[in-house]
Amino acid sequence: MHIFQINASFKMNPRVRNVMAGNDYLLKIWFDNGEIMIFDLKPYLNTGRFVELKEISLFNSVKPFLRSVQWSNGLDLCPDTLYQDGIKSQ
Repeated sequence: MHIFQINASFKMNPRVRNVMAGNDYLLKIWFDNGEIMIFDLKPYLNTGRFVELKEISLFNSVKPFLRSVQWSNGLDLCPDTLYQDGIKSQ
């Protein structure tokens, strides 16, 4: 028999409430904890399917989806990545 202890101090990262595509492949993201972050997508644009997002109309199609973000081609990003690698907006 295995007994698992739940770590009460474990806390999930916030999840996405809203997103807006900005200039220069930046995303402005509102999280459910009230923080606003800027996420730079440029480092991803030469990797896998993210190349598709170089098409500005596709990049601009980003919407909140299942507490994260998704583009009209079905591409998405993990909300943990968005939060941990984002920069707090002033």
